[in-house]
Amino acid sequence: MSSITSKTSNRKDSFEQASKEIPSKWQGFKDSFKRAESSSSPTTQNLTDVEKAIEQTAKSPLKKNLKKRQLQMIAIGGAIGTGLFIGSGTALRTGGPAALLIGWGIVATFLYCTMQAMAELVALFPVSGSFSTYATRFIEPSWGFAVGWNYAIFWVIVLPLELVACSLTIKFWESSINSVAWVAIFYVFIMVLNLCGNKGFGEAEFIFSIIKVVAIIGFNILAIVIICGGSPKGGYVGAKYWHDPGAFTAGFKGVVTVFITATYSFAGTELVGLTAAESEGNPRIVLPKAIKQVFYRIIIFYMLTLTLVGFLVPSNSTELIGSSSDSSASPFVIAIRNGGIQALPSIFNAVVLISLLSIGNASVYGFSRTIVALGEQGLAPSIFAYIDREGRPLVGFLLCAIVGLLSFVAASPVQSTVLAWLLALAGLSTLFTWFSICVAHVRFRMALKHQGRSTEELPYIAKTGMWGSIYSAVMLVIVLCLQFWVSLYPIGESPNASTFFENYIGAVVVLVFYVGHKLYTKNLKIIIPVNELDIDSGRRDTDLDKLQQEILEEKEKLAAQPWYIRLRAFLF
Repeated sequence: MSSITSKTSNRKDSFEQASKEIPSKWQGFKDSFKRAESSSSPTTQNLTDVEKAIEQTAKSPLKKNLKKRQLQMIAIGGAIGTGLFIGSGTALRTGGPAALLIGWGIVATFLYCTMQAMAELVALFPVSGSFSTYATRFIEPSWGFAVGWNYAIFWVIVLPLELVACSLTIKFWESSINSVAWVAIFYVFIMVLNLCGNKGFGEAEFIFSIIKVVAIIGFNILAIVIICGGSPKGGYVGAKYWHDPGAFTAGFKGVVTVFITATYSFAGTELVGLTAAESEGNPRIVLPKAIKQVFYRIIIFYMLTLTLVGFLVPSNSTELIGSSSDSSASPFVIAIRNGGIQALPSIFNAVVLISLLSIGNASVYGFSRTIVALGEQGLAPSIFAYIDREGRPLVGFLLCAIVGLLSFVAASPVQSTVLAWLLALAGLSTLFTWFSICVAHVRFRMALKHQGRSTEELPYIAKTGMWGSIYSAVMLVIVLCLQFWVSLYPIGESPNASTFFENYIGAVVVLVFYVGHKLYTKNLKIIIPVNELDIDSGRRDTDLDKLQQEILEEKEKLAAQPWYIRLRAFLF
């Protein structure tokens, strides 16, 4: 009898225990949205504003969950999207195939220098906000405020931009479903991904990037076959479109006009630097390796691909974006369709759609991480610094979700106009971000020299050095000035205020934020003196002797490897 009673009691206890586990899981889910405990120092009252910003961003409670493979794929294919697949069509029609290569090629040179500068900084300072934080500590808080908000605005605008582009891409299949329904589906999909934290973002970008990389490699092989006359239609294509309608459509001004589209197509390349504070591995090893692969993305996925597109699609094609009602057509899809291949246009259009979703996914991540860093630095309301126990910047996420509702402009007859405004704003904003990275790197090197310290203490040294950053900064200023010229005097048009602000509004945004912060803080200091720059706070590796010993051992170990291993390490 006692045995039966004991078994009954045990079953009852097991049932009660199981009953307790159900609400505990629910409670755990609810508790995950509570504010995370920060590891920051409890008192910062004796610190300056810049020192407080450094302290807060260096000890942000963001989760370090992003894996090495995810960071590598984000660097390789994460930013491939609207600019390449769709924006290149507008650039081809505006400037011609030669302008396409010149514009992208010039932008690629100073982008590479910019990425090298960023690699050096993020390997040393893997802090929250990355380059927006560097602007505050190495240049000046008002500039950090302007650039940080500029970058945040860029990403929050990209989300509706990509969702609208998705609805345009869907029209390729002549779907009877209202475009707003598709926007709603994609909107929910992206929000759910980012609600899963950086794990959801990282894994999604890993899969998206693989699809994009494979698709572009496949397209390049197919394009070569078509150019050589191997398509179902047959006939050698060669360079006939370079002769008729011609290599250039609008001369020098056409090349300058292509710059802004080229800049936008590369926009987001710097996003891998924003992941520094959430990298699972050692940032000094993982991030520079990932950033080095940007060079191959530029050569293979942009320069080679755009060269082939210029051979296959005439610049006067009525199917290119902005020239017909079929605005969902990508020049890549047009190239395949012109080759007489039946199934592939739809398949590649699906790849374009995936690419747009990828950038939309990245936009939520980019905005939420930038705005949380601004909140931590005191450059945005403190509520934006809210990070929950799962490492999610919830307030930034919610604001991005609200602004993302602008994507329902897809139902409006002015969707093409809205797309053009958003594209121009986002592209110009990128120039200021890259400029800020380069200037911050130059200022850091100046402070390092001022303190009599060597680059040997750096975990990664930019291959382009300080002069590469100077070159990049100068080129970005030149491009900004040239963009002012073509915005004021657009191709084939008289000066028009609407056209000017449509193409140059990004500069106005930065100026307003910079001057506004100066007036609000009453801080007239233009730049932080070199002797006041802090080049130690926020380091992941604080023991310099140990760091130098580790680097020396790694070099000696690599030197003992076969030549092909050393070559692979140099290239990748």
